[in-house]
Amino acid sequence: MPSNEQPEWPSEDTDVSSGESSADGGATAQLPVPGKVSLPESPTLFVPAERDAEKTQFIPAAKPDAESTQVIDLRQVPEQETEPHQVPRPQPQQSAEPAQSRPQPAQSAQQPQQPAQQQPAEPAQSLPQPAPNQEPSQPVPPAAVPPVQPMRIEPSGEIHPAEATTGEEKPPAEPEPEPKRRRKGVLISSIVALVLVVAVGAALATPYVSNRLGLPWAPNLPKGDSPEPVPVALSLKAPSASAPEPTSSGVSSALAGPAANAALGTLTGAVIDPATGELLWDRNSGQFRTPASTTKLLTTSAALLAMDPGTQLSTKVVQGSSPDTAVIVAGGDITLSSLPAGQQSVYAGAAHLDDLVAQVKQASGGTIKKVQIDTSIWTGAQTAPGWAPDDAPIYTAAMTPVMLDGGLTDPTNDHSVRVAQPANTVLQTFAQRLGATASGQATAPQDAKVLGEVKSAPLSELIAHALEASDNTLADAIGRMTAVATGADASFAGAAQATLSVLSQNGFDVSQVKLSDNSGLSPQNSVPAKLLAQVLAVAAGPDGKDPRTAKLRPMLAGLPVAGGSGTLADRYEAPNSRSGKGWVRAKTGTLSGVHTLAGVVLDEDGRVLVFALMSDGADQDPARAALDVVAASLRGCGCR
Repeated sequence: MPSNEQPEWPSEDTDVSSGESSADGGATAQLPVPGKVSLPESPTLFVPAERDAEKTQFIPAAKPDAESTQVIDLRQVPEQETEPHQVPRPQPQQSAEPAQSRPQPAQSAQQPQQPAQQQPAEPAQSLPQPAPNQEPSQPVPPAAVPPVQPMRIEPSGEIHPAEATTGEEKPPAEPEPEPKRRRKGVLISSIVALVLVVAVGAALATPYVSNRLGLPWAPNLPKGDSPEPVPVALSLKAPSASAPEPTSSGVSSALAGPAANAALGTLTGAVIDPATGELLWDRNSGQFRTPASTTKLLTTSAALLAMDPGTQLSTKVVQGSSPDTAVIVAGGDITLSSLPAGQQSVYAGAAHLDDLVAQVKQASGGTIKKVQIDTSIWTGAQTAPGWAPDDAPIYTAAMTPVMLDGGLTDPTNDHSVRVAQPANTVLQTFAQRLGATASGQATAPQDAKVLGEVKSAPLSELIAHALEASDNTLADAIGRMTAVATGADASFAGAAQATLSVLSQNGFDVSQVKLSDNSGLSPQNSVPAKLLAQVLAVAAGPDGKDPRTAKLRPMLAGLPVAGGSGTLADRYEAPNSRSGKGWVRAKTGTLSGVHTLAGVVLDEDGRVLVFALMSDGADQDPARAALDVVAASLRGCGCR
């Protein structure tokens, strides 16, 4: 074959002459060889014949790189008289022309092989014939044929890559390297552990942590043994009876500047020494002014003088006119809680409606189908003379003798608005929880069977809340309690008159005093500062000196603390009033243009002083601040 022509690979030439036959049809055994080799014209390559036990065909797979070309160590042919030709080591050379066609895949081993067709003989150079009895030779494919990876065709028809061999023994496989992902995970875990150790060490090194844990290197670690704990008995120090007595001139000197502040508008007031009853400072204290919420001092004083401080208000449910009817009998408790047992509304110690429902269910055996309500204990209008149309439900509630949470829409927020019809809300809620139908107003039968009863907190606790939170609804309810206790009409007018009557009966001058309600929400109320100071002086007087003192003393516990509680919690923060913080306890009062403050203060000598201040015609914020300075000045003076 001429050197410039290349046969297709696998070759379709046959190694069998026209007079011979072979079991494999005479097809040339295919052998992978390196690409781009130059063949000498005369040498002939001999390969052993294909074994019958395992017939393997190799199909070209891919052309290897030039650098991967290896010298093939061919097996020797059997010994013959003539010396077999050896395959010379091929030298790389450029192919004369590219391959004419791509290699074709071999046929499956399960299919019978077709005899290779003879190509027409070419007149060019022919290869020398092998010696007698020698294996047929196979021409080496030209360089243009792409090298292939041998593939072994199994009888099942599945193709598996066959490992190329060089005639040398394959070295043992090296152990597979550790997966990169695992190595990466170990590395990350090590880094995280190191960071955690460093972070914990840094945290333990900080003074705060080491001090809290008591570590040996803590800067605040005690240098010696900790001392044994010593019991401490906490007690309130009573005002000293031997403290220097304040003088009128001393008080006047201390209040000269603060009381002259123009921010106070028209100021009236009084300062009394409760130990002696002496009036130490007087600024038109007999003039009548609108007291605003300091009216509550008169309301609560009359209630304590008229009733025992442990008095409780009752709410009952009795049998109605038929066995399946129950009647709620209102008793004046406006603090009845709608919250479940264990939850507390703004009224500490309040009874729970659920408790009343449970009692009625048990007593009636679940036969109640209709519920009515009796509110006849109170009479008259539900709003007081002088109230603005929006005072109820914003600043108070329409007064009915039973309410849930004082009529508050939010039982835990004493600044939330109140419901429009508190008694009807009680009726509807009770009936719903009982599984009955609300059926309006009714009068409870005389001597009816009691199905359930709950009671309010004691009067002393109700008074404390009314004063500290300046609760208008509760204050008017307490006034109605006084009216009921004294046999007066439990209306706004009757409660106001009962309050003044009790005070008058106990030696206080209430002539010309006017009250339209017991909360101070009405601007029609008219009270002199002297009366407020006198009531407080009796409450703060020495024990045993005045029989009224023991009754009125609980009132002092409800007074807000300057900078600490109630309506004074956010006051006394200014530099010129800060000295009174924690030492002044007083009831506040505010209406449009009206600002009042009345209470007690312990001066620096340990002497208790009582004061009542009423400002009229002033702006709210400046007037409040100026009143705080006046009270704080009493704390800072020895007043001698």
